[in-house]
Amino acid sequence: MLRRLPGDRRPTWLDLVLSLAVGVAGLAESLGRRSAPEQIGDPVPLAAGAIVSGALLLFRRRFPMTVLLALTALGLAVQTVTETGYYAAWHFYSTLILVHTVASSAELRSRRGVAGLGCVLIAYGTLQTFKHVDGPEVLISAVFMGVAYTSGILLRRQIDRTARLAGHATRLEMEREERARWAVAEERSRIARELHDVVSHNVSLMTLHVGGVRRTLGDGREREVLLGVERAGREAIEELRLMLGMLRGGRGDDPPASQPGLDRLDDLIEQVREAGPEVHLRITGARRPLPPGLDLSAYRLIQESLTNVLKHALAAKVDVTVAYGPAELSVVVVDDGAGPGRHPENGTGGGGHGLIGMRERTVMHGGELSAGPLAGGGYRVFARFPLGDPR
Repeated sequence: MLRRLPGDRRPTWLDLVLSLAVGVAGLAESLGRRSAPEQIGDPVPLAAGAIVSGALLLFRRRFPMTVLLALTALGLAVQTVTETGYYAAWHFYSTLILVHTVASSAELRSRRGVAGLGCVLIAYGTLQTFKHVDGPEVLISAVFMGVAYTSGILLRRQIDRTARLAGHATRLEMEREERARWAVAEERSRIARELHDVVSHNVSLMTLHVGGVRRTLGDGREREVLLGVERAGREAIEELRLMLGMLRGGRGDDPPASQPGLDRLDDLIEQVREAGPEVHLRITGARRPLPPGLDLSAYRLIQESLTNVLKHALAAKVDVTVAYGPAELSVVVVDDGAGPGRHPENGTGGGGHGLIGMRERTVMHGGELSAGPLAGGGYRVFARFPLGDPR
């Protein structure tokens, strides 16, 4: 119950020790000097004041200024009741403890700090109203209270400095972890690129050679075997591309995000329509499930084409056609734009990187891509993806 949590102002074990120390010392002072009537005539008020003073110290962290004023009032009350010139030591000890607490509870430049300084001056001024106070006692009390107040200020500054250093260390740790994650992601991306360049290229080359050999054969058993090998090679390329795409995606502990496909074309076209041009979508043939990689590549090709229309074409109308054939999937994007930023050969203003990406996606699946301006104005992107038998 007394264990202090971060930001908690409940009593701590130190508060309990100080409270017991002041209470016990006050009782010993009050009851131990009963043989000196000229100093303590009735020890009961002093003993009760010592107990109350110790109890007040339990709340010094939560209400430091209120407790200091309450202790000052308690000292005046005990002096009034006893009607002696004796000043209890427990009151002075408690006052020093509370002055230190008030100084450490708030920055001096804040409103709360100024109010705390006012409470300290009130407590010090009250001490000077007690009987038998001479010049040396005024100076001694001023020195002790000044030391207590200064030590509280220094403690406050040390606490603030420690908090700033802790916050700085936390930020540095977060930045270090972020740099480490970034380095891991970069390394994974580099490995993925190298694997894609080496493995995918060689597997694609073997698949093309097998296809070339298959075309020179008749309709025998060997042709069917080579056709199976060619299909397996293309599937391996597709699976390799998907797996390396996940490797490029970032952290290994993140779940793979769902990839879009042609079933989400309506959402894509609606977004483009909101940007300005009028887009018409036409789908011919019977829709059927496509391999995940091919479905994604066709979607990305249309997405990149529409992005180029928005960025460079200044088109008012765009026609998107997706045709499902018996052995191929065709995608056609035609616009009526002729923007000044459109390159006459590749349709982009940024060096053709978008078109290069579309061509890579198409060739990856054994397809073909053509793109260029139309005679009557506008631009046309055509892609063909083979389905089923690679023939």
